[in-house]
Amino acid sequence: VCSSDLSSTSSTPSTPKAMTLPPASSGLVQTAANPTLGATVLVNSRGLTLYALSAETNGKFICTGAACLQAWHPLAVPTGGVSSTSLPLGSIKRPDGSEQITYQGQPLYTFAGDAQPGDAKGQGVKDVGTWGAVTVTAATGTTRPSTTPSTPSSGGTRSGY
Repeated sequence: VCSSDLSSTSSTPSTPKAMTLPPASSGLVQTAANPTLGATVLVNSRGLTLYALSAETNGKFICTGAACLQAWHPLAVPTGGVSSTSLPLGSIKRPDGSEQITYQGQPLYTFAGDAQPGDAKGQGVKDVGTWGAVTVTAATGTTRPSTTPSTPSSGGTRSGY
């Protein structure tokens, strides 16, 4: 459990703000079919699966401690600015002052255990919430954090952050 992170959660949550990001074709955030999950997911510029933590809502950060951030890497807003995208993304200020990309107010992360495109080793990891790949529903174009467990390669549950 990210117990060390619980004391670090912001008592004054910042409100996610709307912003525009580069089109999916520019590579910052895009969609990709993930055969492991049998779904289309959001991925970063390297094709790595993007995740959200179910407990991080309404500007409340759980993953703020060093141990959590070693496993879960915040998707940072690029320094040079951003342009428009068809994906409904935003940003939020982290407790350390950096800006992180969000989807529907939930901060997006990559998982240290994912080494190559298509990996989804962080899917279903339970902690102070559940980590889930952000999936895209083709019929509606909506995305959501998926908490459907996959077959984990390393046990699927991590604790002791």
